[in-house]
Amino acid sequence: MAPHAQHNAHHFATSSEHPADYSKPHTDTAHEPLRVHVERVVRQYFALLGDEVPTDLYELILRQVEEPLLSVVLEQTRGNQTRCAQILGLNRGTLRKKLKTYDLM
Repeated sequence: MAPHAQHNAHHFATSSEHPADYSKPHTDTAHEPLRVHVERVVRQYFALLGDEVPTDLYELILRQVEEPLLSVVLEQTRGNQTRCAQILGLNRGTLRKKLKTYDLM
């Protein structure tokens, strides 16, 4: 990731530090589609940046989404990588590569 993107990652992480508590079914946002949450966070990210122009935004967002996705599915499968790969629709080798990227194995 480019140095400027790492700086931007801090802004992005700041805007998503307090995610909605999905363990509580009565939250106003609990039933919104994922795309609505993503759109909201990306808009917040741009608002935090002000006039600063982000770089590598696509990679940044994918990393912010992919790591917790892999982590949660791996947790739900109790570490069974074959089942995790099936659920995600990934080749097991691809999954292992991604898990290594995020130090999840």
